[in-house]
Amino acid sequence: MTDESGSMDEGATPREGSLDAPTRHPLGWEEMDFFDEAKLDEELRRVFDICHGCRRCFNLCDSFPRLFDLIDDSESGELDSVDSADFKPVVDACTLCDMCYMTKCPYVPPHEFNLDFPHLMLRYRAVETKRDGVAWNEKQLIQTDRNGRIAGKMAGLANWGSDRGNKLTRPLIEKIAGVHREADLPKYVPASKTFVRQAENAPPAVNADAPAHGREAVLYATCFVNYNKPDTGVLAQRILARNGVASTALHPSCCGMPQLEQGQLDEVSAMARTVAAAFRPHVDAGKDIIALTPSCALMMKFEWPLILPDDDNVKALSAATRDITEYIVDIARKEGLVDGLSALPEPVALHMACHARAQNMGQKAAEMLRLIPDADLKVIERCSGHGGSWGIMKDNFETAIKVGRPVVRQAKESRYIVSECPLAADHILQGIEKQLDADETAPARSYHPVELFALAYGLAPELSS
Repeated sequence: MTDESGSMDEGATPREGSLDAPTRHPLGWEEMDFFDEAKLDEELRRVFDICHGCRRCFNLCDSFPRLFDLIDDSESGELDSVDSADFKPVVDACTLCDMCYMTKCPYVPPHEFNLDFPHLMLRYRAVETKRDGVAWNEKQLIQTDRNGRIAGKMAGLANWGSDRGNKLTRPLIEKIAGVHREADLPKYVPASKTFVRQAENAPPAVNADAPAHGREAVLYATCFVNYNKPDTGVLAQRILARNGVASTALHPSCCGMPQLEQGQLDEVSAMARTVAAAFRPHVDAGKDIIALTPSCALMMKFEWPLILPDDDNVKALSAATRDITEYIVDIARKEGLVDGLSALPEPVALHMACHARAQNMGQKAAEMLRLIPDADLKVIERCSGHGGSWGIMKDNFETAIKVGRPVVRQAKESRYIVSECPLAADHILQGIEKQLDADETAPARSYHPVELFALAYGLAPELSS
């Protein structure tokens, strides 16, 4: 057994790998030792040495091949002959997907080795950010709320400029912002068409005869759904209303995942406090809180409580939050869904997003889609390679495409390319395009699982074609 710090209790017998459910310690970023560079280097060397001897994570992200090659190619073939300055490429390749922690590593707490590779990479970035700041271009890219508000005022122009077929603007964007000219970028909707605006102006009628009638929910709109893909939220509300759930939409702020990737923990904590305070009255009123993208659900459920472990609003919101597919499956299990689902006409390739898997809730998107009659479903549990803002950058895009090839090979024969992560879905679609023969065409678009569920319910006439 171990104590809270991960140290072995006296008299305990060490064992190879943990048989216990993984747990996670608070990040401790407000303690001075967290930013001590000498202590960080000591911990990096301790963890990297264990990882080098284990290698179970060799086929996850590019961090681990870089780490193993770095050590193997050193003078001694061990970590003692590796310069700490050479650790940065290993850290830079981590996308904070949590898959090593959740699915591979046998040494996560409560094991006495107490490994948390993603949070160690986060600590490195936090130290680096505190010392050097964040590059100007990266800082602008991750201002998702600001970017969404500005782009919404001139959506046509913004989408024209960001289109990867635009040979005039994309080379300029690559040079100025460091975004690869071939990377697919999200499109924006006009300010009048954001999800929050649509939810306020045209809420769907609630089915009072549904078995789940009486449930009330508040949908966390998320930056992406609100500004880029409001159809996901609109169709989620229609599904909930068909099944008796009254819902509203709220978007106080970004969840801070883009800032987390850069190690900006002070900004993430401020966003967490803002969102948690805005949702607290709804939580106290007994309403369910639903996140529409898995990265945001992961932040609300797990990351925020580890960053702000003593914040009552954060703890209350964490306990009340559900992923949208998780919530629909819960209705199906407890009260039962309203009849009316029809079979889809073509096969579905469902990519299980890393941040959905990291929530440790099971394959809820797959469970939901299997509720559709005669569902022809292929479930893919591999990283898409996108990694949030990481995968669009000039230095990372080709690696992101390479990492996603196993997913592309499994998905390319299906008509519907589906992922709970909209960025991953479009990245997979782009990977399919790169593998097609000259006489083949890729699917016209990707889908969120909720979109297909709404289609099966006959609630998405705009998708029927």
